[in-house]
Amino acid sequence: MSTRNREIHLASRPEGWPTADNFRLVETEVPTPGPGQVVVRNRYMSVDPYMRGRMNDVKSYVPPFALDAPLDGGAVGEVVASEAEGVQPGDTVLHGLGWREYALLDAKAARKVDPDLAPLGAYLSVLGMTGLTAYAGLLEVAGMKPGERVFVSAAAGSVGSLVGQIAKLKGAAHVVGSAGSAAKVERLRALGFDAAFDYHDGPVRDSLKAAAPDGVDVYFDNVGGDHLEAAISAMNVHGRAAICGMIAQYNDPEPPAAPRNLALVIGKRLTLRGFLVGDHGHLRAEFLREMSGWLRDGKISYDETVVDGIENAPAALLGLLRGENLGKMLVRV
Repeated sequence: MSTRNREIHLASRPEGWPTADNFRLVETEVPTPGPGQVVVRNRYMSVDPYMRGRMNDVKSYVPPFALDAPLDGGAVGEVVASEAEGVQPGDTVLHGLGWREYALLDAKAARKVDPDLAPLGAYLSVLGMTGLTAYAGLLEVAGMKPGERVFVSAAAGSVGSLVGQIAKLKGAAHVVGSAGSAAKVERLRALGFDAAFDYHDGPVRDSLKAAAPDGVDVYFDNVGGDHLEAAISAMNVHGRAAICGMIAQYNDPEPPAAPRNLALVIGKRLTLRGFLVGDHGHLRAEFLREMSGWLRDGKISYDETVVDGIENAPAALLGLLRGENLGKMLVRV
């Protein structure tokens, strides 16, 4: 085992779009575990849109990243040292201390996974928080029912691509996705979306109306802004929106101009419900059972964009915010 550890620290807080200068690569000693602790050699780490919000020093549902300290996030890796009962060197675990090569953590904060059942990256995407977010948001938060019409924004991303596929498997009548390029639109059609459009091609409201002429019953929102405004206009009476993310405004220092049609929520009797995946842990066993079956039967596909090297983790996050990823953005540490 190496004695040197590399970590990505937050060097400064961004104003608007982050840059490489907001991050710093720091070399430290590999930590030594104390009682009840393990050291994990990270193999893959997750890169997610919510991390942009944590770069700001503002009150939110999760504390901001500290300056001059490692960032964190989902990771999977191999235990290389253990002072905890029931966890041995060689075990593969899922935990929340990414953005470093070696992580020191309490064993109770790690969950064992089987590297022989699925590729390691899958535990950070389709079988992990990403998959549960799609499953819980669509089925419990939005309460999608068979025969309903669904619209998903950022549909070629890690969560959105699964939402659309789960909707079809659960009997949705029509599933529409928006994405940021012609290639991503084609990928959505290959995944089984009934219609898809590139939001760069014209006003989202017009594109959605053409793609969903009979309206929308459920909207899974990853974007906010003009996408949420368009969805409100397209939603049928008693429509529901699960608000997962609003990436359109993460890098904008000014308040968003849209949606400007929130008064329609009244007459249409709409439900707009924000959610955090951590509130839906009771669905984990059900989700894993269904998702594992769909994967085994070839009914679900998932994409990964993998960036190599901890030193390139900041570039991976910046690329994610620019929409350069297809599916889940991962760093192979």
